[in-house]
Amino acid sequence: MTGTVGRHVRLAFFLGGVGLHRLSMYRMDFALGAGAFLIRVGLQTAVVGLVFRQVPAVDGWSCDEVLFLLGFSLLPRGLDHLFTDQLWELGRKLVQRGEFYRYLIRPVNPLFSLLSERFFHPDAVGELVVGGVLVGWSGHELGLDPTSLQWCVAPLLVVCGALIHTSVKLLFASLSFWTVTSLPSMYAANQVSEFAGYPLDIYHPSLRAVLTWVLPFAFTSYVPCVYLLTGATGLVVWLPVVTAGAVAVALTVWRRGVDAYEMTGS
Repeated sequence: MTGTVGRHVRLAFFLGGVGLHRLSMYRMDFALGAGAFLIRVGLQTAVVGLVFRQVPAVDGWSCDEVLFLLGFSLLPRGLDHLFTDQLWELGRKLVQRGEFYRYLIRPVNPLFSLLSERFFHPDAVGELVVGGVLVGWSGHELGLDPTSLQWCVAPLLVVCGALIHTSVKLLFASLSFWTVTSLPSMYAANQVSEFAGYPLDIYHPSLRAVLTWVLPFAFTSYVPCVYLLTGATGLVVWLPVVTAGAVAVALTVWRRGVDAYEMTGS
């Protein structure tokens, strides 16, 4: 058991190193991507600031609380981005171009092999750093004083949020086994996830229901932040259940997709 885990870890680092070497050959693309991300977050922060120059609060949320929520939303997103960015390639081209077969002939789990090709994506570091800075700064402005339990639970909230992001991404990427490419649906789901960076209270009840129980991005940021800011447990007690459910559904669709791919010999 220990030997198998060690072999998988070594293989992950090897394949991840190959992926990083590939990225280093396109430094301008990396610089442009990082610059675009910083501009986007800067604009989001500026919009929040402009809104709160006109009103003191929005549905009970102050400016610093919204910035805390926005920053926290980047942490699980960045963690997901750090390890699972290769899923975009599955949705975009691997099935369409007949390249997915190479993951089936390797003597390791196909999903592990796929994800390992782009381990430690450098773009994600920016999300984690900016998210951490926003959370730290806004938490200081709020005079936030988490309990020892909240300190212990906070990393788990981020990990669960990352697993939800990964599960939704894997679910829609796996649809490519039947549709050849699923990039449009992946992109649409990713756009929906952006709503989680703001208080759910400002949205229509139907959209809140979608973000909570259909595509459960509310559990990646809004629900954890309500707990960290107020101490109210509320929906946060459902986070492990929602996370486990999302992972189970995504893996089921993935396995059936791989089986369908193997049966057709695509």
